[in-house]
Amino acid sequence: MKKKCISGLVMLLCVMLVSTSVLFAAGSKESGASNEVDKIKSRGVLNVGVKVDVPGFGYKDISTGANVGFETDLARQIAKVILGDASKVSFTPVTAKTRGPLLDTGELDIVIATFTVTEERKLSYEFSTIYYTDAVSLLVKKSGGYKSLKDLDGKTIGVAQSATTKAVLETEAKNQGITLKFSEYASYPELKVALDSGRIDSFSVDRAILMGYVEDSSEILPDKYSPQEYGAAMKKGNLALLSVVNSTIADLDASGELLAMKAKWGLDK
Repeated sequence: MKKKCISGLVMLLCVMLVSTSVLFAAGSKESGASNEVDKIKSRGVLNVGVKVDVPGFGYKDISTGANVGFETDLARQIAKVILGDASKVSFTPVTAKTRGPLLDTGELDIVIATFTVTEERKLSYEFSTIYYTDAVSLLVKKSGGYKSLKDLDGKTIGVAQSATTKAVLETEAKNQGITLKFSEYASYPELKVALDSGRIDSFSVDRAILMGYVEDSSEILPDKYSPQEYGAAMKKGNLALLSVVNSTIADLDASGELLAMKAKWGLDK
């Protein structure tokens, strides 16, 4: 009888120790995540990566030197929630290739830069709820006479480095039984110059981004491929900041302010 009692006490003690360890680990994880928001408050500034070459989303105003666009406005709204002041934001220019590494090193708290959410990327970063949905399209010179992707069979498509565009078009080309060549560039202005100089036959990225590069001599083809859903990205495990970002987007959406912000930059079409 005494043996059974001792065995029972030992088992109970083990269960209690395991439960305590689990609770401690969960608490530590939550505390660590919360510290990220506390660090921002202590620092007094929110570090955000944004595009500076995408009219409508993130652009550097040459006349004032200010960062402007829908995504920069969203960043300011998040700063207002965390720090009580929408001006407490430090913007860092990013490209499709640099935005991830700058999050990894901790130089940035958030990246809000036409960052398409994919299942693969979710393995590396925390993504907010979707704040904008677009689709991959094609910008061409009118003089080329192209009317659809099929007309670009055997031609060279310019895409941004590390973007999802190339994979999307490769899949679509296979579906249509055509062959495409690709040339990758670091920035959208470089892609536009390549198109104008004839080094590429089409500049391809999300439709709303292309709208900022249309001129009288060029046009966006009607083709639209693969929905591109944009979310704000944070370091993996930064759940407290993710919660703040999601609640900010939800509140802006519920109040109608999110739609008004898109309309302000011509992104409500």
